[in-house]
Amino acid sequence: MGKEKENRSGKTKGNAIALMPIGVFLVLYLGLGILFEYVMKIPMGFYNVPIVVAFLAAILIACLQNRAINFEQKLEIMSGGVGDKNIITMLLIFLAAGSFVGVVGRGSAESVAYCMLSLIPARYAVAVLFVVACFVSVAMGTSVGTITLLVPIASAVSGASGFDLAFCVASVMGGAMFGDNLSFISDTTIAACNGQGCEMKDKFRENFWIAFPAAVATLILILILSFQTEVQGQVSQSYHLVQVIPYVLVLIGGIIGINVFVVLLIGIVSGAFIMLAGGHIAPVDLLANMGNGVSGMFETCMVAILVAAMCALIREYGGFDALLAWIHRIFRGKRGGQLGMGLLVGAMDIATANNTVAIVMANPIAKEMAQEYGITPRKAASILDTFSCIFQGIIPYGAQMLVAISAVNELGGELSAFQIMPRLFYPMLLLVSSVIAILWNRKEK
Repeated sequence: MGKEKENRSGKTKGNAIALMPIGVFLVLYLGLGILFEYVMKIPMGFYNVPIVVAFLAAILIACLQNRAINFEQKLEIMSGGVGDKNIITMLLIFLAAGSFVGVVGRGSAESVAYCMLSLIPARYAVAVLFVVACFVSVAMGTSVGTITLLVPIASAVSGASGFDLAFCVASVMGGAMFGDNLSFISDTTIAACNGQGCEMKDKFRENFWIAFPAAVATLILILILSFQTEVQGQVSQSYHLVQVIPYVLVLIGGIIGINVFVVLLIGIVSGAFIMLAGGHIAPVDLLANMGNGVSGMFETCMVAILVAAMCALIREYGGFDALLAWIHRIFRGKRGGQLGMGLLVGAMDIATANNTVAIVMANPIAKEMAQEYGITPRKAASILDTFSCIFQGIIPYGAQMLVAISAVNELGGELSAFQIMPRLFYPMLLLVSSVIAILWNRKEK
């Protein structure tokens, strides 16, 4: 695929107007989100905007463009985009991952946290929160889920030990973004790997040496600040470590390169056996939880389908050619291409406040950029996932931030995004690590 793809008319000239559907989506989603969140003061305002409806409006605009192609042909183009092997694989993995998360539930995450907090001195409690959030998010594949589970524990640590509440919550959020970026069952990993056509284990290895140094630097910084705080006490709670086994099996299976469907099946079966054998849940409730986990992936699956359809039309009309030409004028060379790819997905994330949606939208453009600039699929997937997590981990209107603040408020505390943001060390250090990785010209196989 070294040659540039031609559209049906045989022309490869870019057409900037073809990008209008993306603009329509961003105006609708971002505009309504700002209106709901900051003008009308609706809690979680950005997430009250129906993202599927916004994409349907964008597809309508795409269908109204280019009268040289009739509607039947446009349907064929869209079906070709949706029927791509990578899209189908992505959808199936999303559903399997949802089922796994539904089976294992929240007890495992809480068990890891309380176990470590009971074994390690209170002075290291915030560092423990960060490490536990890293592990739990890698195992669960969801930053929002990790924050939902661990922020109440972070609040308890703050109240019992005297550590600043914003410091504790920010440490959990940083660890949650670590796993969101690296986990084999994370929406972002699935979207990035399947969109760029690379193995998850290859993307993990590429990504690990960017994320790990940032995590170590974050841990050191947390420890330095922790030793400047006068500690009062510690949190103690019962736990069941056996529930962690399914997460460990999924993590090990992913790292050694077992097929992702097999890995998730192992996790589902082992999780179901442990939960039922231990009497932690009834069979009917377990099936209901699996169903709820799968249902929770519905919107993500629909977004993937609609974006694939919309991008197929935009590519056909020459929109991607126009965007690539513009990127070429600004970013020169392989390093410039990688930086441009990172800023592209970052801009998408700022606009959508959803790193999975940002990756799905950026995927087709990034794939053509990777071919133009000679960037390997695993490097492209790593850049998309990393930069989307950097921006998602910092923006004050992202789901991660809003869920963390909401959890604190429900427990009777008061915290604002602007108190948390200066303490979000991990996303900031991940940006530094990512830029260094781009500038360091390491030879790739």
